[in-house]
Amino acid sequence: MRGRWRLALAGTAAGVALAAAPAAAATAPGPAVASAAAQALSPRTLQTLLASPEIALMAIVAGVVLLPGMLLLMTSFTRIVVVLSLARTAVGTAQTPPNQVIVALALVLTLFTMAPTLAAVNRVAIAPYLAGHIDIAHALAAAEGPVKAFMAAGTRQQDLLTLLRATGQPRPATLAQVPLLTLIPAFAISQLTLAFQMGFLLFLPFLLIDFLVASVLMSLGMMMLPPTVVSLPFKLLLFVLVNGWGLIVGSLVATAR
Repeated sequence: MRGRWRLALAGTAAGVALAAAPAAAATAPGPAVASAAAQALSPRTLQTLLASPEIALMAIVAGVVLLPGMLLLMTSFTRIVVVLSLARTAVGTAQTPPNQVIVALALVLTLFTMAPTLAAVNRVAIAPYLAGHIDIAHALAAAEGPVKAFMAAGTRQQDLLTLLRATGQPRPATLAQVPLLTLIPAFAISQLTLAFQMGFLLFLPFLLIDFLVASVLMSLGMMMLPPTVVSLPFKLLLFVLVNGWGLIVGSLVATAR
């Protein structure tokens, strides 16, 4: 149990260092930013910080605050919840399903898609650390590999290169050389881009139904009847017939793994 608490403290301390790194390097442009961030996220630095009970307590509090941000930026949660929300908008149901259902479904799907990555982190970092085979510094370094691999698989190359050019960093030769503070925003931007692309494809068939219904109503002279009221049952029928939720969830899981 004590080992699990120490590992949790290490994770929250990493969050504190991740948040403090940009401020520490605010006066150093270009590659100096990445250098300062790398020093702030050094496992040895984190291990030294955790030796102080006061800093460890601050790390716990900061970790609770940073955990939602890590969920949004380092997993597929953002893309999943955006696609589900766009699907609801495309069908035309304003608040059905409600936001609570969409967020809960997105959270479950995020845990499902992250299961292989979490299993890899447990295999290479958590289990060896709890068994006493490695120290906290090596555990943090080992856990970074599967997380980087997951985010790199969902990051577009042009987004990553854009952030590298913005910070003046050279193009890395391997994934291990990509700074975590550069990979995280590139991954988030790529996830939003992919979500909007999927949303565009979702809107097309329902937009066609709206055009057809509006044309029929115009030809019948029923211009005072809102087309959305008439088209909503047809859009719901189409969505159910093609197993819309199943197709969306299947696409989200397939593109996240």
